[in-house]
Amino acid sequence: MRLSTFLSSMAIGTAISLSFSVGGAAAAGKVNLYCSAQEDWCQVMAKGFEKASGITVNMTRRSSGETFAKIKAESKNPKGDVWWGGTGDPHLQAAEEGLSTPYSSPNQAQLQAWAVAQSDSAGGNTIGIYSGALGFGYNEDLLKEKNLPVPACWKDLLKPEYKGHVQMANPNSSGTAYTTLATMVQLFGEDEGFSFMKGLHKNINQYTKSGSAPSNPPPAARTPSGLCLSMTPSNRLSAAFPSSPWRPAKGPAMKSAP
Repeated sequence: MRLSTFLSSMAIGTAISLSFSVGGAAAAGKVNLYCSAQEDWCQVMAKGFEKASGITVNMTRRSSGETFAKIKAESKNPKGDVWWGGTGDPHLQAAEEGLSTPYSSPNQAQLQAWAVAQSDSAGGNTIGIYSGALGFGYNEDLLKEKNLPVPACWKDLLKPEYKGHVQMANPNSSGTAYTTLATMVQLFGEDEGFSFMKGLHKNINQYTKSGSAPSNPPPAARTPSGLCLSMTPSNRLSAAFPSSPWRPAKGPAMKSAP
């Protein structure tokens, strides 16, 4: 049994059908879900499906890159039934390598054209369910405390005053970080794009596993700025870590997520 990507017309709060080919998982009354969205989204999807279907969901949350690596490692003895959320590229790679199976959702007609295009490009093995812009989150209080200016463009992040004050995820494990790398190459060209990433590396104080982590780090690791999906900080605002979403004037990248 190959792992099948989960197709839904909405990101949150839908009644989910697992009538596609996942072997006897649904018939056995349980489904193993690999989720690469934010933890709270994953919990809502798992609990909502359990309530709607009566099927137990065993959910494991990992970043896109980590999940892809796990699925590939398990290719001869699959453990998962559904992979939901995360960035699009790993899902497309899984489809290309035959690690997932095609499925046509009865809700597909409700989706936007960009979401269906993801399915068309993957032979039906995956589909877009939400999208977000890649941007920047900053902590206003910490910027003021450290007398740092608010960055106005991508290249501002290379300024020496930001040394040790920027976080981003690791492209080896995070789909969001891979999108960041691809965005810089598309904006500035290959040579200048990689030069940007090298310059940014000098100012990074920590590479996290997950793309959402820089927007809401634990108190001991708080940093004024963090590269992330701009939807993430706005969804994760808290009194303990006030942050503001920011989209650079040039080149906010869009990512679709299966």
